[in-house]
Amino acid sequence: MRWIAVLVLLALLPLVLGEYYVNLGSQILIFGVFAASINLLLGYGGLPTLGHAAYLGVSAYLSALVALKLGLGHALGALLALAGTVVMAGLFGLIALRATGLGFLMLTLALSQVLWGTAYRWVSLTDGDNGLRGLTRPFGLDGAAPFYYFVLVVTAISVWLMARYVASPLGAALKGTRDQPRRMSALGHHVWMVRWITFIYAGFWGGVSGLLFVYYHKYIHPVSLSLSNSAEGLLAVIAGGSGTLAGPLAGAAIVMLLKNWVSAYIERWNMLLGFVFVFIVIFMPEGVVPGVKRLWRRFTSKA
Repeated sequence: MRWIAVLVLLALLPLVLGEYYVNLGSQILIFGVFAASINLLLGYGGLPTLGHAAYLGVSAYLSALVALKLGLGHALGALLALAGTVVMAGLFGLIALRATGLGFLMLTLALSQVLWGTAYRWVSLTDGDNGLRGLTRPFGLDGAAPFYYFVLVVTAISVWLMARYVASPLGAALKGTRDQPRRMSALGHHVWMVRWITFIYAGFWGGVSGLLFVYYHKYIHPVSLSLSNSAEGLLAVIAGGSGTLAGPLAGAAIVMLLKNWVSAYIERWNMLLGFVFVFIVIFMPEGVVPGVKRLWRRFTSKA
């Protein structure tokens, strides 16, 4: 019921806000899908990644190349982009899941950096530092409000399907591999396979966020594959509350508001972003969403 109320509230926003804030809302939702896909690995699998921007960037590039250079349209471009991203996630998972913890973190970072460097150097395909320009949105969604509603629907479906995955027996096994991998293995669960399937699933939703990203901007640049993009997604998950459904969305809102809105008034907004995260880690180490729930229970128990 609470999620329905949130959806209704979000659906009403374009009726009361200007175009700038509607576009900002679209960016928050897109980044929320990206952060939620990271949360599948970090929050539920205990696998911190610094290379998740690879799936966003590759999906965006594939979609742009199919639609722009091959002229095959958005529908086929989206299907090929997601298929390519899933295959890439499967291959990367074979490499990255050879390690856990810091080793996994470094392998995901290394794989992502290879793609980032390729996007910069393969000028004949990606136009290098100039990026791919002249892209269009599907279904003629050029207006701020229509595109916002499109993103809202895709985000709602994405979060719901990720929630279903987490609540499934496979999701329960994933949380078990996070907390007690040896015990789960002794009970007969294939720990590596559970993690690999989740790695691919998270890559798929990273690819979905990449499609929304390139549709919104109508432009794609190698920076979408960069370490900073992955780090911002990781920070959003940690700030909002890893291992929760609402946490990545709240963290995405914090990051995007500071990045887009506060930066218009404060030149060194990165410093403010750092202070905000330090404040969250000190006073709400479990994240904003769990922290607010804890404070609310404490307040209501005293009342």
